[in-house]
Amino acid sequence: MLNKNIETFIGCDCEYEEAKVVLFGAPFDSTTSNRPGTRFGSRAIRGESFGLETYSPYLDKDLTDYSFFDSGDLELCFGDSELALDAIRERAEIILKDGKLPFMIGGEHLVTLGAVRAAADKYPDLHIIHFDAHADLREEYLGAGLSHACVLRRCYDILGDGRIFQFGIRSGDREEFQWGKEHVFTRKFDFEGLEQVVEELKGKPVYFTIDLDVLDPSVFPGTGTPEAGGVSFLELLHAIDTVCRGSRVVACDVNELSPAYDPSGISTATACKVVRELLLSLV
Repeated sequence: MLNKNIETFIGCDCEYEEAKVVLFGAPFDSTTSNRPGTRFGSRAIRGESFGLETYSPYLDKDLTDYSFFDSGDLELCFGDSELALDAIRERAEIILKDGKLPFMIGGEHLVTLGAVRAAADKYPDLHIIHFDAHADLREEYLGAGLSHACVLRRCYDILGDGRIFQFGIRSGDREEFQWGKEHVFTRKFDFEGLEQVVEELKGKPVYFTIDLDVLDPSVFPGTGTPEAGGVSFLELLHAIDTVCRGSRVVACDVNELSPAYDPSGISTATACKVVRELLLSLV
């Protein structure tokens, strides 16, 4: 049983027992390799969400017609990545045990590993669909195996070959791409082939992780590692709908908003809308 957060994402204020989807924040950025600040992402998304309507004209659905619960931000240890990942795993395990879908808001991308550990425990045949600018497949970064640059490699250590499907990738070192050809599916630059992957995974449990820097920096500059050449907002919304409409999503996250790098607030507003559309696509 989780307690309701005082400030919730808009439309996510039902009782825990009623909820099908449970939000929680993972404000952690201790391994960020370029510009820190994603620890403030979940708080910014929650606070700015009230600039949105609960109704989505894209999906013709309203958050108030469904049962969503916001359990608030975790209090995470910034000096020890494993302690932070353990806390994330514990929260995701509680939500999964209660038959609900954990929806995590980061935070840097390493936070995904904690939730994937929990989901893989419950669903041994788990697969991952991953939207990102970066491959995140390094064995280590500056000597550390726990880094946002290594998070999908650590997920691979759990799941093995043929279980990770990446889209929008446009950055990584040569070794990452060479290694990835042998072990994961990677679609560079866009979402071509997503429909076929979703069809292939039909009925299988899917962890869906969205690094918001998959968006072009002209749309989403407020992130720690912006990469030119990304997708548009509408392309991302269509891809989210494709995954959620055709896949058995059992857990998900949205991460890597660093609000201080976009004083205009446009990036935070965009992240809020992505969260709203993903919530509504899940139901």
